[in-house]
Amino acid sequence: MLRPERMSRVSVTGSKRVMDDVIEAVHDLDLLHLSDYTNEIEGFEPGDPLEGADEYSEKLVTVRALKSTLGIEEDYEGPTHVVTDEDLEDELEDVRQEVNALDDRREELRSELRSVEDDIEQLEFFVRLGIDLDLLRGYDTLEVAVGEGNAGEVRAELEESGIETFEVTAEGDAVAVFAHVDDTGVLEDALVGATFSEVSVPEGSGDPAEYLKDRRHRKQQLESKLSTVEDELEDLRLEVSGFLLAAEEKLTIAVQKREAPLSFATTDNAFVAEGWIPTDEIDTLRESVETAADGTVEIEELEQADYDENGHPEHTEDVEDGSGGGSQTGASSREPDRTDGPVAREQADDERTAADGGYVPLGKDSPPTVQDNPQGVRPFEALVEVINRPKYTELDPTVILFLTFPTFFGFMIGDLGYGLLYMGMGYWLMRNVDSDVLASLGGIALWAGGFTALFGILYGEFFGLHQLGEIVWNGDPPIHKGLQPHYIAYAQAWLLLSIVVGVAHLVVGRVFDFFNNLHHGVREAFVESGSWVLMTVGIWLWVFSTHISGPKPDFMFEVFNTGSEAAFALGFAGFSETVGFIGLGMLAVGFVLGIVAEGGIVVIESITQVFGHVISYTRLAAVLLAKAGMALAVNLLVFGAYKHDGEFHFIFFQGMPEESDWIIFSGLVNADGAAALILGVLAGIVILLLGHLLVLLLGVTSAGLQAVRLEYVEFFGKFYEGGGAVYNPFGYERSYTVEE
Repeated sequence: MLRPERMSRVSVTGSKRVMDDVIEAVHDLDLLHLSDYTNEIEGFEPGDPLEGADEYSEKLVTVRALKSTLGIEEDYEGPTHVVTDEDLEDELEDVRQEVNALDDRREELRSELRSVEDDIEQLEFFVRLGIDLDLLRGYDTLEVAVGEGNAGEVRAELEESGIETFEVTAEGDAVAVFAHVDDTGVLEDALVGATFSEVSVPEGSGDPAEYLKDRRHRKQQLESKLSTVEDELEDLRLEVSGFLLAAEEKLTIAVQKREAPLSFATTDNAFVAEGWIPTDEIDTLRESVETAADGTVEIEELEQADYDENGHPEHTEDVEDGSGGGSQTGASSREPDRTDGPVAREQADDERTAADGGYVPLGKDSPPTVQDNPQGVRPFEALVEVINRPKYTELDPTVILFLTFPTFFGFMIGDLGYGLLYMGMGYWLMRNVDSDVLASLGGIALWAGGFTALFGILYGEFFGLHQLGEIVWNGDPPIHKGLQPHYIAYAQAWLLLSIVVGVAHLVVGRVFDFFNNLHHGVREAFVESGSWVLMTVGIWLWVFSTHISGPKPDFMFEVFNTGSEAAFALGFAGFSETVGFIGLGMLAVGFVLGIVAEGGIVVIESITQVFGHVISYTRLAAVLLAKAGMALAVNLLVFGAYKHDGEFHFIFFQGMPEESDWIIFSGLVNADGAAALILGVLAGIVILLLGHLLVLLLGVTSAGLQAVRLEYVEFFGKFYEGGGAVYNPFGYERSYTVEE
């Protein structure tokens, strides 16, 4: 669970005579994550694609282009197909011709329609101007300029330019200028200083209003034709969706199989394929491949390795029995057979084994990461993926995220009503979306909502109303948020508890870091990670001790003690001065170890990390009070409230108190008079719905983001790097086709 699933590097060696059969068997299993041969071993070359690879690739490009043209999505729910090579040869060509013909026709209509729409937009300007189109061009002695502008400025500029004969016609901002000039360009130069933007005169003659009608009629014709073509394309899409999706799947599988040898190392007679597979599945691979190749291949488990941060083997476990060794293939111990298969395998093994017997891997890839989490924890892998997939050598923090994130979120919101809504939204996402990421977010929302509801029951709150505590706990719920003056000790207790949680959370992160650093040795790992644990725990042991207690707030030693000031009667009045001195000693030892491990930078980091990062967890208590305050404000406006003995009571549920001085706000639903009451109730319903909806949404953006921040910045920052390879086994999960 904390470690990714154990992976083994395996080798498949055999004669090229059975390579096709091996590829088929491995592909059907969908288990082996192939390693690419890097062409660094003398005597071996990357394999060539199998016959037909180019042909299938070209058809695959065609199918995907047709899918894009028709807008075919992956949500097809029709029957599966058996697509033969004959279907790909004949039916695919027919579909291609029909789709291309309709698509070409559609593009022609769209192009003409855009041109007509441009004409219409242009003609509307000339209709405002009110001058026949043929009067605006074709003169020998006159120069004409038409555009949008200010007629007064145009006249003024023409008068100053020295042009003696001109006429300006305008209708609003539509301006036409006729001028007698000697040279081309004189009129254009004269209009530079005026507010004037020239518009080209469209083709056509006569009244622009009549021409506009003609263009609008043509637009209607084109839209009708375009609609017909699009309907034909839609009908064709529905007709051929199943075939094209099935054809794409078949061609993808065919290309995968035929291009597989590109990852192999080959000689004239033999091939070697390597890859990563879950260790528990090696026997399945061996049985299937050896059966397919009639026992003429050699499958070896080469290593079960841990890797350092650079992807180099750090530790290799010995692999027992003759099926393969951890550091060499064992080829020299086998006797060559007379058949070409074993001889070819022997040749391949001999060439891959160095003079000193050392095994030479085909590639330099590290094992892919397959996260090994229980079903209920898996949605939280999506939160880890936001940062990056864990490296194979890292502990997987998903289970810690599963335990802490919903707890943080539920604690900060803590309301049965909101929790049920979050759970409902999460359940809907899980059941109604196809995206794996959104479905995972639904699972996270379901867990977060469940903890929100649980804390809500403990707080005795339902949409900020305390009547739930009256029903479930007879008016005395086990915990309070601390927003009300009477329960201020709880707010102080949550503040201190947030710090304790922060220390524990960060220590867990450093413990993870210790295990991640074990490849450097136990001593180095302890110096690197243990130093921070000592500093973090040490300083806070001192803070919570009675040593130099003057500057420390009194509530630190009261809220977990006994007596009237305590929120939880635990008898804790602070650690003794002796414990405080021990904490300072731990801090000093950790500080020295930190300098040894990381140098002088620890002087600065020790302040930010062992103190500042822990203080950051007080946001848990802050958001708790903020969200409770928002819900209280909404309910106060609607139901009204009064204060008695440091507690708020809603008038709508408790009735009006005898002492009017206790009233904080009378509430919209408690207005006097029939008309005022009706308006108050209507306004109260609107405020109640919108207000609690706002609190619900802000719960995601405040509590959700703050909880995520604590995980990503404070917790992950102590140990997590990520960057693991995605497990991408050679194979294909069929959705639209069946085996032929």
